[in-house]
Amino acid sequence: MTPQVSDDAPNAPVAAHLTIPGWRVALIVASFSIGLPDFLNGANMSLALGLDKAVAAAFLAGLILCLGGCMTALVSVQTRLSTYVLVQRSFGRGGAAVINTVIALIHFCWFGVNAAFFGEAMMMAAQANGLAGNFPLFVILGGLLMTGSTIIGFRALDRLALVCVPVLAAILIAVAVLAVRQHGLVVRPSAHPPEPMEFGVAVSALIGAYMLAVATMPDLARFIRTRAGAVAGMIFSYPIATPLMMVAAALPALATHQTSFMKLVVALGLGTPVLFLLVLPTWTVNSLNLYSASLSLSTTFPAVRQWVLILAGGVIGTAFALMGILDLFVPFVLFLGLIIPPIAAIYVIDAFTTYRGADTTESIRVLAPVRWAALGTWAGSILVAVLAVYKGWTLTTVPALDATLVASLAYGLILWLRARRGLAIT
Repeated sequence: MTPQVSDDAPNAPVAAHLTIPGWRVALIVASFSIGLPDFLNGANMSLALGLDKAVAAAFLAGLILCLGGCMTALVSVQTRLSTYVLVQRSFGRGGAAVINTVIALIHFCWFGVNAAFFGEAMMMAAQANGLAGNFPLFVILGGLLMTGSTIIGFRALDRLALVCVPVLAAILIAVAVLAVRQHGLVVRPSAHPPEPMEFGVAVSALIGAYMLAVATMPDLARFIRTRAGAVAGMIFSYPIATPLMMVAAALPALATHQTSFMKLVVALGLGTPVLFLLVLPTWTVNSLNLYSASLSLSTTFPAVRQWVLILAGGVIGTAFALMGILDLFVPFVLFLGLIIPPIAAIYVIDAFTTYRGADTTESIRVLAPVRWAALGTWAGSILVAVLAVYKGWTLTTVPALDATLVASLAYGLILWLRARRGLAIT
């Protein structure tokens, strides 16, 4: 899920009177770690690694996400610019169009993940009441409802999301407590985990799951009042929320060897009302996914009306759900860990080098059509990272970290060589 803040000047620096304390952003960022996809991720990892290593992986991922969040947040506090403008400044207008289209497609994939959760919840509710469930039908119905409600009234659903987070957190805690009471405390990994993985891969999958929020953190963090507040906001979010979510997922998964949260709810006797409650978070999160994707695409396709982009996103996301994106969830978040971190690395490096000391308004007044150095570095780092994963090469054992390092070193070297030769950065 991408953080979005509504304001009157999304393409200009935020005014000083609109800034807020860092702890408010910390609460919002921490809420990104509480969801059904996060449970699925944690359940698969705990079954593969066991409780202690899974929590350790979550803590390490939280620290890495915190570091990345600090970098992107500091850039946004310094410039008061949104993610899209920072990407435009580093990649050029045409390059930013490519990046924002990719980000929109990622939102559509997340829509598919949550639409599949919606269909599963409705299926389990129907079967619990002696009715025949039809997963594709429920997914299509959910996709229609989510898309339609986003077109008609996104703002009301955005407020509802604030209520859904604590409700889902309470259900997660209840499931963990009941599972341990009924099946005992299990800490060892499964002999046959559904998704076998090494420690570094688990860390990378966790980073991939949350990295979109880190890369687009300026949309929130540019409203933070001070740099110290920005750093504090990151410290009190990911390093705390990510391990806690892992514990909430690992305890019931290890005790029951079950990764489906819906099936756990039924097996533990929590009943149909809880299943219907689980529909609300998937609904609100998917409305946010469609809204965020439409904002990204509207800058690339300004002639297309926003409701058309939302409708197209709903159709594409629903298709992803029907094609079984939930069965490919771990590879999906691993891939996100390869393609998103280099984007943030590039605009952070630019902020601290190319545009260091520059007037923010002046730095975005005239933007290049395409900055090939940035776009080429991003594409090249993805290619290297994918090949490294395929061939088993690694610098740190964490593929997402490898991709970030490759992009940072390559882009830093390009900037250094061009500066040494007195060439403009293009």
